[in-house]
Amino acid sequence: MKNRKREICTSGSVRDEDGEPPHLLGRRNFLHLAAGAAALPTVSRIASAQAYPSRPVRIIVGFAPGQAIDIVTRIIGQWLSERLGQQFIIENRPGAGGNIATEAVVRAPPDGYTLLAIGSNNMINATLYEKLNYNFIHDIAPVASIYRVSQVMEVNPSFPAKTVPQFIAYAKAHPGQISFASAGNGSVAHVTADLFKMMTGVNMLHVPYRGAPPALTDLIGGQVHVMFDNMPSSIEHIRAGRLRPLAVTATTRWQGLPDVPTVGDFVPGFETNAWAGIGAPKNTPVEIIDTLNREINAALADPTIKARFAELGGEVLALSPNEYGKRIAEETEKWAKVIKFSGAKPD
Repeated sequence: MKNRKREICTSGSVRDEDGEPPHLLGRRNFLHLAAGAAALPTVSRIASAQAYPSRPVRIIVGFAPGQAIDIVTRIIGQWLSERLGQQFIIENRPGAGGNIATEAVVRAPPDGYTLLAIGSNNMINATLYEKLNYNFIHDIAPVASIYRVSQVMEVNPSFPAKTVPQFIAYAKAHPGQISFASAGNGSVAHVTADLFKMMTGVNMLHVPYRGAPPALTDLIGGQVHVMFDNMPSSIEHIRAGRLRPLAVTATTRWQGLPDVPTVGDFVPGFETNAWAGIGAPKNTPVEIIDTLNREINAALADPTIKARFAELGGEVLALSPNEYGKRIAEETEKWAKVIKFSGAKPD
């Protein structure tokens, strides 16, 4: 190491050969090192984001296997596993209308390794539950929308009504004697039926289940009369003739059931959809969110994936994180009005 020369100035102070006092040189070196150390966390976060994912990723679903959101999340998880070279594990944590799963993700480290399968339940729960341990819009960062899907108003084939007008007439002739099944209090099936009650004036009894599969089992068995179920979990039962579709809840007919009308054909203005997407804990690095958004949108553009979702009755919906966040806010406001009108309560 090169030795520095020092000289005694007329003032009696000591200076280095380049004219700087030694104590100032030490201070400058210290500040330089301190600045470098302060930058390390940022550099580390960027490097971590660029290396993402370097280990398996969990996508937590708030419902049991076999429900619509579980089905589509598994399709996207498989795509991400193949594209990003790490396993995307689907973890089902049913309970409390999806709140258990959501809270688990809210409290997870914001590193991109714990994600949430977002469903319409998240927008519904914001009003349905008076007290939650989180604020969904604030605490979950929107990553990517996956699809939207219509519900199908369906009955057991033995039910007397074969059309929506016949169903309304029959329900009004038998007030309080018609039961509708749902995947649970606050589920899309529940609030969609409440919207139907609100707009038609029929009186139906709500029978909540722990998920769509057991509800469908009882509907097929004749223990309940009608259900507004998400298309993916009901379509195979409809195709097999185990259930009779009366109408779909979208604004247009679905190409997979071209002979089935919309509820809006008979109840003007009626329209609902269920939404599915992916979210992450707030403060997850933008680079990670952008990586996931890009890969998920690539899946939604893939003809095979699009065809698979079409078979399930869904429509792919590729959005940016900001666009998805706006849709979440709009749906939250819409369902708030229905819940306040109906007085729906959680279990």
